[in-house]
Amino acid sequence: MLASAWTKMAGAIGRLSSHPDGRTALANTVALVILSNQPFYPLYLRWAVSPVIWPSFLTFLSTPLFLAAPLLARRSALLGRGVMLAAGIGNTLLCIAAFGAASGVAVFLFPCLILSMLLFMPERRGLALGFAALCFAILLAPIEQFIEPLHHYTADEYAAFQRLNLLSAASLTALIGWVFARERAKSPRDA
Repeated sequence: MLASAWTKMAGAIGRLSSHPDGRTALANTVALVILSNQPFYPLYLRWAVSPVIWPSFLTFLSTPLFLAAPLLARRSALLGRGVMLAAGIGNTLLCIAAFGAASGVAVFLFPCLILSMLLFMPERRGLALGFAALCFAILLAPIEQFIEPLHHYTADEYAAFQRLNLLSAASLTALIGWVFARERAKSPRDA
């Protein structure tokens, strides 16, 4: 019975992430992976950083956007990809505001930069460069001068925060590369 339920759920997730356009399938897969990991983020923080996890609940504001991206992609592949990337950039900006720059959470802008190029180049060069420019603007902005973190962690906790975010962003970047390579292998080779 339980195996049947898992099989049905896996099938539903597979159908939701699939799309005839490989770049949209990539965006859908990334959105669903992030969506599935969001509920565990407070637990990761509790385990790796600090028992003070309440600022992480702010990250759930982006959850509906990550869920909406694959659904919107059914109507418009371009819209679905754009919403997924906007959700990623917005969630990162929200986390920078919640935790502060010292948390190292801005490292999640690097997978967003990569996605900017993979999801929109070469046909939608303006969108790719616009999303990339937004990522760079956030990286360069002195956000900590304008927004106070919701909680100040200790220096050791911030070091642990940076390790956690670096590992998470690196894992997400590797996943993006793996899914892109898988989708690329399905499509005809360029001449």
